[in-house]
Amino acid sequence: MDSKAEILPAPPRNGGGELLQEIVRACHEAGGWLPFDRFMALALYTPGLGYYANALVKFGTLPASGSDFVTAPELSPWFGRTLGRQVGQALQATGTDEVWEFGAGSGALAEQVLTQLQVDGVRLRRYVIVDLSGVLRQRQKQRLAAWGDRVQWVSALPERLEGVVLGNEVLDAMPVQLLKRSVGVWHERGVAVRLAANAPGPLAWEDRPTPLRPPVEVPGSHDYLTEIHPQAEAFVRTLADRWVRGAAFLIDYGFPEAEYYHPQRHMGTLMCHRLHRSDADPLVDVGLKDITAHVNFTGVALAAQEAGLQVMGYASQGRFLLNAGLLELAAQAPMAERAGLTRLVHEHEMGELFKVLALAPVVSAEGWLPMGFVRGDRTHTL
Repeated sequence: MDSKAEILPAPPRNGGGELLQEIVRACHEAGGWLPFDRFMALALYTPGLGYYANALVKFGTLPASGSDFVTAPELSPWFGRTLGRQVGQALQATGTDEVWEFGAGSGALAEQVLTQLQVDGVRLRRYVIVDLSGVLRQRQKQRLAAWGDRVQWVSALPERLEGVVLGNEVLDAMPVQLLKRSVGVWHERGVAVRLAANAPGPLAWEDRPTPLRPPVEVPGSHDYLTEIHPQAEAFVRTLADRWVRGAAFLIDYGFPEAEYYHPQRHMGTLMCHRLHRSDADPLVDVGLKDITAHVNFTGVALAAQEAGLQVMGYASQGRFLLNAGLLELAAQAPMAERAGLTRLVHEHEMGELFKVLALAPVVSAEGWLPMGFVRGDRTHTL
């Protein structure tokens, strides 16, 4: 479903026993059933044990490295260099001098953006990384040591924020709720503890009737599984509460609402990633693989607007990068560095599935257009 991996059977590997014990305990404490968003949060973010909190390698181009998937900054340094051009324009247009990156992963994107800002002579007071993973923080600090005190780490938003906000593949890792329509009745899908002694694992799906619904009606009466995204929407509302000036660029795989809840998308978008292979069973190998869902960009944009932000643009990643000068920047790059450019922009690779959504406080939205949206803007499709 996305560029992280082709869909193949996941190789067998034992899950994290200590994390499973934590999830089973949480399930019992909750009365025997956890909504999926609670399970997903535990599986990904339990301190020291969850997928993003443990010491396993996550990011890389090949499974031989022990990595599970590749993101655009690992695929090509010119992804972040091109984004850095857009960041530089936004800093100057909004009169700010800070960048705030959420979920900085390996630190590759920060390194690339900082490099381009330096090349372009853009004034930057500090680059702040918000990351909950202590393990990833340490790896980021090693990679970005050359930038000294200009790069800082925090674990939460400040009360007042000014600057350009970046989030590359952050929204897709925010826990989602699962909704299942079965025989015309909507249920919330959650996780329960198996009771059978011969069960293949301690966790099982359990659906419970719910008043929750997708944001739009899904035509038809066929069985239908999908996701809703309250945490991603809450994220942009919280950002809006504290954000005074600047612009945000959120990059992820996903669709506008009409495509997201298309009747034919009846199995939803939930996917797991491990060793550059994908599977659709998050209850197996818990803590050893990534769990993601595509982003409903309409829902995120509406939540932002309701919170007082303005949508500055929405485009495919390919169009955004071309508008921002990817080809010109990379023209003199060694052939080895240009090899990944096609995957960044081609419509059959990351170029079309990945989108870029730009937001800004109203005071920062007047009088300029982000360069990434000068052609091919799709805001009208949200």
